[in-house]
Amino acid sequence: MKPNTSIRASALDLDTQPVAPDQTVSGQPRTAVHTLTEFGGLEVGVWEMTPGVMSDVESDEVFVVLSGSATVEFADESESLHVQAGDVVRLAAGASTVWTVTETIRKVYLA
Repeated sequence: MKPNTSIRASALDLDTQPVAPDQTVSGQPRTAVHTLTEFGGLEVGVWEMTPGVMSDVESDEVFVVLSGSATVEFADESESLHVQAGDVVRLAAGASTVWTVTETIRKVYLA
């Protein structure tokens, strides 16, 4: 993405792939990622996950949920997050999480 341009992140055509078996907790979740740009040492992109449950280890990230809904649980017993369209979320690097997606979720992230 070049400076002084825009993109409709909610309309990007993303190619989802099955979540790796060692990360799939239940269902058949699929994910997709599309890097938009980098600036100031940050990667900016769009990420999507279809319904299902997967585990992950997070990077230091801030994201805005564009659509869908999910619950993010933390292995360190931090309070679970229930996220949906319009929410802004901050995750810490190294956090072990379990994502339960009930409606395909799409987010724009900075990491």
